[in-house]
Amino acid sequence: MNPSLPSLPSSLKVKRPWGRFRDIVLILIGIGSAAVGLKGFLIPNHFIDGGVTGLSMLLSRSTGIPLPLLILVINLPFLLAGYKQVAKSFAIKSLFAVLGLATLLIFLDFPSITDDKLLTAVFGGFFLGAGIGLSIRGGGVLDGTEVMALLLSKRTSLTIGDVILLINLILFMGAAFLLGVEPAMYSVLTYLTASKTIDFIIHGIEEYTGVTIVSVHSQTIRQAILTQLGRAVTIYKGQRGFSGDEVDILYCVVTRLEVQRLKVLISELDPSAFLIMHSINDTSGGMIKKRPLSH
Repeated sequence: MNPSLPSLPSSLKVKRPWGRFRDIVLILIGIGSAAVGLKGFLIPNHFIDGGVTGLSMLLSRSTGIPLPLLILVINLPFLLAGYKQVAKSFAIKSLFAVLGLATLLIFLDFPSITDDKLLTAVFGGFFLGAGIGLSIRGGGVLDGTEVMALLLSKRTSLTIGDVILLINLILFMGAAFLLGVEPAMYSVLTYLTASKTIDFIIHGIEEYTGVTIVSVHSQTIRQAILTQLGRAVTIYKGQRGFSGDEVDILYCVVTRLEVQRLKVLISELDPSAFLIMHSINDTSGGMIKKRPLSH
């Protein structure tokens, strides 16, 4: 815990090892799910996904370079960027996830589950999306697309969603040229299924999430968000309905890569804190696009 923060009662401190163990379990399950989606559905039927994973699959299919090597090499620059833009722990967990997936793809001998193209697109996208979503819940990523989109959005007027859409549009146009129109169309269905699965698992449909926090330890939580997440916080003056006591209500906006980290941080400071989260279509001004995700 940051030594500059006020000390808390021992009853409010949650042991960190359990949180780390949970993150590792989520990432391991995510790796396994993504491997099943790739080797059990997509690779045997020559379908691809979107983002960095899809680009790796397309290049592997057209050049013959092993897919595990491409997944690792193409993700590596974005993991390094994540180290600077997000957090050291994020980069380490992401590297662990990508290495684990590459290892499973090398050594996992998994038969093709179905030859049906529709089932392949839907269930391949589901297992791959579940793997990526669980990895994000564990504090890392299996696919560096969002990190790439974050970097590009900071240098252009495009939003993160716009950048992801543009990247995938170019990718699937390339797939139509190299693999054929029909496989490209099924690959779009795969991507849509994976995308919706990711959104469902991490409980965040949009790129940004607004978080309202009501806690008796609002001052400590405010300091933690400012210093550990590097996010701005707005304070509302409120009053409890039952007791009539005054309370500070905190409101902040974070990216969906930060939602899980924020929830863990708040649970460590006050497990009884009341949280309200809602999706935000877009933001303008403030500190959202003027500074990295966290320090």
